Amino acid sequence: MALVGRRDGRNFGYGRQLSYAGPQALRDMFGGGHYGTVKAHSDRWQAFVKWCRPEQGPGINDARQIDRKVLADYAAYLRNLVRHSDLAVSTAQNRLSSVNRTMAALRGDQCVKLPSPSKALSMQRSGVRHAIPHGQDRKQVKQIVDALCSRDQRRAAAIVLLARASGMRLRETILADLPRLSREANDLGRINIQDGTKGGRSGASAPRWIVVDDHIRGALVFARQVSPTGSRNLIALQESYFDVLRDIVRPARDILHAQNLKGFHELRAAYACERYEQITQHRAPINGGCSGLLTPDTFLGENARHTEVFDEQTTTYLHPDFQA
Repeated sequence: MALVGRRDGRNFGYGRQLSYAGPQALRDMFGGGHYGTVKAHSDRWQAFVKWCRPEQGPGINDARQIDRKVLADYAAYLRNLVRHSDLAVSTAQNRLSSVNRTMAALRGDQCVKLPSPSKALSMQRSGVRHAIPHGQDRKQVKQIVDALCSRDQRRAAAIVLLARASGMRLRETILADLPRLSREANDLGRINIQDGTKGGRSGASAPRWIVVDDHIRGALVFARQVSPTGSRNLIALQESYFDVLRDIVRPARDILHAQNLKGFHELRAAYACERYEQITQHRAPINGGCSGLLTPDTFLGENARHTEVFDEQTTTYLHPDFQA
């Protein structure tokens, strides 16, 4: 247990400092696991703590003093940042959600929260991309892979190739069952993305089949070559997923930036643009194509005929009115 005092004491027994108490309560709530979730909530909680200081906010350092009015004032502060383009709507909503979660962890109940971050901000986030994705040019991707390999970052290079070839997310590339995917590619001509997926999607309950081409085959061959001995993915037997993030992914980001790639997720977006063009025979709207070219039903029908499950990554390149 992370409690350091009485449950009815300062910060509900989690310490004297608000900045310390929040993360401790989150660790308790998640039972010492879910490190990524705890860190994300903790980082956003620190932004709230900074606002709580007298220079910006109410001058609070004890969670017992936080009520719905304090949270509403914080929402108004974030709303102002968004309106002045100093913060994205999605970031503001995430910060409010994390404050809700952390307050629940501290208090042990749901009595002090903002029921709806989006309503509190009076703004809706958009999943539609407005910037042209980097990494669409395969020559650029090859340069990035060469740069990573020259610095002995071969596993990072495999991540780049898998993400660009198949549209996998970062977590999916790291946790991908490479022998299974290779077998599916050879036997079926398509692969089912199961490992590391979002929202509980896994296996036959929610398959995500990707049609295989030479780029995917090449990416799988390279990934298996650089996969650590005895491992089915890109994580060595003595490593954790977070070790790979720290030791492989984080150092590689500097190389990506030097090669004018904003991040690994850009490669997933680049794949979506390419897939849209393959199916429709027209450029994605973000690349200058006509946003009214297809109705959602037409696009879904075209995609179904290509035997690939329609994925949310492609919807963001249709037009702002289409919400899958």
